Amino acid sequence: MITTIEIKEKILHRKILCSLLGHKFIVTRNITNHFKEFECTVCHLELTNDDKGRKMFLTPELKEINETLIRFNKKKFHII
Repeated sequence: MITTIEIKEKILHRKILCSLLGHKFIVTRNITNHFKEFECTVCHLELTNDDKGRKMFLTPELKEINETLIRFNKKKFHII
């Protein structure tokens, strides 16, 4: 049985690895041709890119904005 302390230590260990070696991001969702969602394969940090292409933390507000962009994009290309 894994205790809460062991889980916290594993999460802390992953974050330390990423802070030392850098994140390893993969694209998890293509929102549009210009917007994507990314996730670190080590610490599971979620990011998205802004209008200038910079990566930002994926907050609940940005998730909602990305969902709206997906809906508009589907309507635009009639992929409902």
